Formats: sequence, C-alpha cells, structure tokens
Amino acid sequence: MRDIRVAAVQFQHAPGDKAYNLGRIRHFVTEAASSRVEIVAFSEMCITGYWHVRKLSREQVEVLAEPVPDGPSSQELLRLSREHGMTIGAGLIERGAEGKLYNAYVVAMPDGTWAVHRKLHVFVSEFISEGDRYTVFDTPHGCRVGVLICYDNNIVENARATALLGAEVLLAPHQTGGCNSMSPKAMKPVDPAIWAKREEDPASIHAELCGIKGRGWLMRWLPSRAHDNGMFLVFSNGIGPDDDEIRTGNAMILDPYGEVIAETSVARDDIVAADLDASLLPTSSGRRWLRARRPELYGSLAVRTGQERETRQVRFGE
Repeated sequence: MRDIRVAAVQFQHAPGDKAYNLGRIRHFVTEAASSRVEIVAFSEMCITGYWHVRKLSREQVEVLAEPVPDGPSSQELLRLSREHGMTIGAGLIERGAEGKLYNAYVVAMPDGTWAVHRKLHVFVSEFISEGDRYTVFDTPHGCRVGVLICYDNNIVENARATALLGAEVLLAPHQTGGCNSMSPKAMKPVDPAIWAKREEDPASIHAELCGIKGRGWLMRWLPSRAHDNGMFLVFSNGIGPDDDEIRTGNAMILDPYGEVIAETSVARDDIVAADLDASLLPTSSGRRWLRARRPELYGSLAVRTGQERETRQVRFGE
C-alpha cells in the first residue's frame, strides 16, 4: 500500500428521495476532490434511505431497489468516479439478478471497475436477504479495500476474515447511534427536542452525539476492529432524524493502531479527510498478531453452538 488520502461523510438522507440524496453525494464528492481525496465513503443505504424501509411492503421496497451496476444510482457513482478520479462508496437497496433484495454498498472506481458488498447481518426489513460473502478488492489507488456494513462490524469474526483476505483499508458505512438498544449500558434514543434546539443549545446536542448514545458507544468497540486486525478504518454514518430515530454522525477515520486521526462531532452534514500513512501497516500490532495466528486451534469458531440466532432476533431481543 502507498500513502493515500481518504474521506468519510455524514449526511441526513431524505427517505425514499434518491434524487436529493444523490445530490448530497455529488456535493461532497466535489468537496472531497478539492481536498485531493482519492477514496470517499458515504453511509449505509444513504441513496434510498434506511430506517423507514422497515415499514414498507415488498412492492414498495422493490420500487426503491436497483440492479448493480446497471441501475441509475450505480451509473451515477461510476460517472462521478471517472470525473474526479476518485473511488466512491455509497449504500442502496440492490435488486439481485435472481430477484432477491439486498442492503448493498456499491464502490465505484475511476477505471470503470466496481465492487458491491451485500450486508451479512440484516434486520431493517423482512424482505431484504443476507449476503453470503466477504468483499475485498484492489483499487486503482494502490491499496486493497474491504467493506463491512454497520452490524457486520459488530461481529468480530467479520473484521478478522476481511483482514485475512488482505484488506488494508476497511470501509465501515453505518446508520447507527440513537438506537433503542436492549442493553442498559449501550445506546438509547436521542431526545428529538434536543435535536430540534441544536442551534440555540449546541452544548446539549453535542453531549448526546458524543456520549454513550453516539461516540461513547463507538469507542467501546470500533477502534478494536482497526487495531486488532491492522487495518485503516473509514467510518461513515447518518446524522439527524432517520424516521423515529436520530443518528449521531461522528464520521471518523482511524489508523491501524485504533487511533482516531480525523473526526467530526457537529450536528449537521459534514466530511472529514485524512492522509493514511502506509508505513504504519507493517509494524501495527494487528499485523503482527495476524502473523502469530495458529489456525489449527480455531476449528471451534466454525462450529455452531446452538446459541446462534437470526440477526433480527438478536438485534431486537426476540
């Protein structure tokens, strides 16, 4: 890998309004280009909208869905990528060739190539199918990139498998924060009244975004995905109202030691950029630990215990 400049974006998407959401993507791609960014990551399902999808019928979800890469949104990402010489990742609902629907993340590259990751652990809609493979690929920028969408990142095995496939940079698009977690020591909803008064009372919304409902929760686990596996990590997220929840933003970039090297905590659409120092990879703790592995001991990791549950059941405590 060589040194490379990357960016992470947070923005409040409009549910179901792909034209508006693509307009925000165009805005931030242009801003990223002015800062010499080569890879920019947008958030999970930011093109189609996210949390409102749980209320839609299959027919309504199918109206939002598009094929990849032939659909209009993928084609627009590819056009922007060629125009700016930039790799661009953004989330949508994919209509697969076999008719299945996926929570997908499209990565468009300036040489016309593309990749798509289908979320492995889905729960937003009963009509969306789980992906069945990891997504790691080479880019024209001289680095190898992996993708894990939101809840995919919570399962430690997914980050390790992605690293073992050679990922040097992990794109981690989310729609998180402000969720009503079943755990008493995890996320809880952000008070909509505090969001509504964010301009007149910035201290209160900052406390919500950076406390346990947002950044505080992320800091319990997100840095370890980068540190333990020796990867740079680019975290993108929604910000603001997402149906009846309020996303907490906190777009950030972490190095292979789990250190945050760029971040934002503002209560609005924003972008952060950072230069990735490739020399950190070979000596990072995670890379050394990967070389110290003893796979002959790990057979139990691939054996069902009987405690496994479908992600929706785990997420909602069913």
